[in-house]
Amino acid sequence: MMPMYQPTFVEVSHEVSVEVKPLYLEDESDPVTHKHVFAYFIAIRNFGTQLVKLLKRHWEIEDFSGEQYEIDGEGVIGIQPAIVPDGKHEYNSFCVLKSYRGSMRGYYTMEREDGKLINVRIPEFYLISHLLN
Repeated sequence: MMPMYQPTFVEVSHEVSVEVKPLYLEDESDPVTHKHVFAYFIAIRNFGTQLVKLLKRHWEIEDFSGEQYEIDGEGVIGIQPAIVPDGKHEYNSFCVLKSYRGSMRGYYTMEREDGKLINVRIPEFYLISHLLN
């Protein structure tokens, strides 16, 4: 089955853009047991003049079943990427919800070359199963 088109969500802060494309994974999900798996693909672009290193991530996840979660961790998918000026870092990950809908937002704590710590916003994006249509 072809995946349903999902919109792209973008936010720019501190001269760094974060672009997110979510996707419902029907083959990995099991609605009978309230397991809904969403992948999200992220591109982080550095539009500034200094290298930035992604140190930590903070996620706020809302499951439309009423549950909310906060997740903090080092780097992304096991690494702390350094992104040069005009460079980008891409990765993908996933989230499991109990309902067909939810949302995620957060920020990355990054360190610039000059040692300043910045919190780069991750846009709020929506996790919506095409099975609702």
